[in-house]
Amino acid sequence: MIIDAKLIDEPNSNDYHEKIYDISTPWSSSEWTWVKFTTDAYREWCGNFRGSPRGVAVSEKYNCILVLTSDFLYKLSSSDGELLAYEAEPQFQVLTVTPSGEFVAADYYSIVRLEPDLTTNQPLKSPIEMDYISFEEWTNSTLTIQCTEFLNDAKKVTLELDGETFEVKIKHK
Repeated sequence: MIIDAKLIDEPNSNDYHEKIYDISTPWSSSEWTWVKFTTDAYREWCGNFRGSPRGVAVSEKYNCILVLTSDFLYKLSSSDGELLAYEAEPQFQVLTVTPSGEFVAADYYSIVRLEPDLTTNQPLKSPIEMDYISFEEWTNSTLTIQCTEFLNDAKKVTLELDGETFEVKIKHK
């Protein structure tokens, strides 16, 4: 069972057992993403995914892992790392998972709760129109989010996402 997954730089040859996840399409980029997986027996191995790196998230609740690259959103089984599904040319720029195991993703302008089927998502209501969204860190069940106000790049805003209620609010200092 895979218990952890982390984006890493390209490993040296023979550092890890490697598995290549390459989906053949005419528009595939020449960029690659490397993810180090750790099993519950603390065995480490590496996955190579087509596209530049954007995010990786492990959900114990759904027994799956999502790997987000510029080319694809991959869904893997946590049991054995097998590819279960994928979405080509994903709109998402960032990806995370709540402490309870729900996937959250964002494109440039909105945040969604992403269902593990990869085809269903629930847009989250935001107190402002957003641009350049980035996920910072989880503190307990609260995610800190950085963004700019839409059409006002000079106005940086810090938001908080409650990972239990999925409410997004402006963080007041």
